[in-house]
Amino acid sequence: MVSEDIHSKEGIFRLLSSICDPEIPVVSIEEMGMLRDVIFHEHSCEVIITPTYTGCPAMGIIEDDIIALLKQHGVQEPKVTLVYSPAWTTDWMTETTKQKLRDFGIAAPMHSSCSSWIKPANAHVHCPRCNSKNTKVVSQFGSTACKALYSCNDCKEPFDYFKCH
Repeated sequence: MVSEDIHSKEGIFRLLSSICDPEIPVVSIEEMGMLRDVIFHEHSCEVIITPTYTGCPAMGIIEDDIIALLKQHGVQEPKVTLVYSPAWTTDWMTETTKQKLRDFGIAAPMHSSCSSWIKPANAHVHCPRCNSKNTKVVSQFGSTACKALYSCNDCKEPFDYFKCH
């Protein structure tokens, strides 16, 4: 049975908003700002997404999830296209998304990527567990390339910081 949701851009966006980022399962690809557009073709639709990083290892899983969900809802021959321009930016994250990251134990980007950039090594990143800003960078790369690894000097817990870009 074909779902009526597949006949509008808004319906496809609503449908795809259920797909979580495989690396951060508390936020969807829509909340991350990766879902850019939907283009309808004669018998199908094309979903335009922007990866958070070029070469992001989660993109294959995300593409497969999009195609599987669309097929499940009656879209014939769905297509996923990756676009790299404009480049993804943390500005596309909502404040709600950033709070979900903090609740999950990841320090959210501290500022707009369009403002003067603060190097993570020099930034006072708040610990997502105890909210202390008495933190230090351990490594410029955390569990994924889009994150830096930090440690809290107060609660002694390590945590990822989602880098601004």
